[in-house]
Amino acid sequence: MALKGLDIFKLTPKTNCKECGNPTCMAFSMKVAQGAAQLDACPHITDDVKAQLAEATAPPMKTIKVGEHQLGGETVLCRHEKTFVSKTLYAVAINDAMDDATIDAKLEEIKKVDYDRIGERMYVEFLYVKHEGSDGAKYLDLVKKAAGLARNLILEVEDPDLAKQAAAAAGGECIINGTTPANFEAMSAAATEAKAVLGVKAGSLDELYDTVAAIEKLGNKNLVLDATADTIKATFENVVQIRRAALKNNDRTFGYPTIVKVAKLAKDDDKMQEALASLFTVKFGSIVVMQTMSYAQALPLYGLRQNVFTDPQKPMTVEPGIYPINGAT
Repeated sequence: MALKGLDIFKLTPKTNCKECGNPTCMAFSMKVAQGAAQLDACPHITDDVKAQLAEATAPPMKTIKVGEHQLGGETVLCRHEKTFVSKTLYAVAINDAMDDATIDAKLEEIKKVDYDRIGERMYVEFLYVKHEGSDGAKYLDLVKKAAGLARNLILEVEDPDLAKQAAAAAGGECIINGTTPANFEAMSAAATEAKAVLGVKAGSLDELYDTVAAIEKLGNKNLVLDATADTIKATFENVVQIRRAALKNNDRTFGYPTIVKVAKLAKDDDKMQEALASLFTVKFGSIVVMQTMSYAQALPLYGLRQNVFTDPQKPMTVEPGIYPINGAT
């Protein structure tokens, strides 16, 4: 249970020095308890006290890092309450049942989505590499090819040994998204050994909750939750209930980022996938997986994301200057 302001105040130096930007230590403690201030803002709190308070005052949703990307860490349900912390990231799905020409075409298409908008790079952050066949060697070859695109990988594979090999072949930090209620112990061990984030999925929210709780008992809290269900409605309910449980009920068992596979929910329907990607960018997908990401799809989607995940109190700006357009001198 999160600490109250008075509990935090008892551990502060009580100097009222104002160096944290607050008039008193009590005011600072109340803000920390509400998630509106960070402990590090006080220069006089000792490392021992920070360690003592760190977990209790941490955001109800854990921050997970994959390479240079940050997921989770959210503290509010609605943007008007406080700025969202970690923007939704996008992935394109490939699998080892595809022929080489299809895979190569997808990878080339992904390269075309890479541009700057208002000082931010817009590109496909992840490749979602799914194991569909029975040939482990073919899957590993696909993982190696995908790694050549210099993107972080999400590996959907349920065999722990193959998952370990695939994580090694990925050549960098990745997510292993193949953990189920049936294999969570072996998969957690494989992900821990590979220093990978563990993706957890189940047939229902209750099963997912119990599986996450069991994995946490093993000491692994480097997780993301696959919220994708069989239908759009059920998936939407999943992501909303997971987020509400974490942020409103302070239930840290569900305090993890989510993956939503719109490629599964609207297979072969690019327009519906675009609409669903927009939906889950607003509520509340941390990673959204699509079948394709063309330049035409990216422009409105990334524009929406940039507006949703910009601090409303700090308008987007660019540095004043003269910029060339279309080769003009």
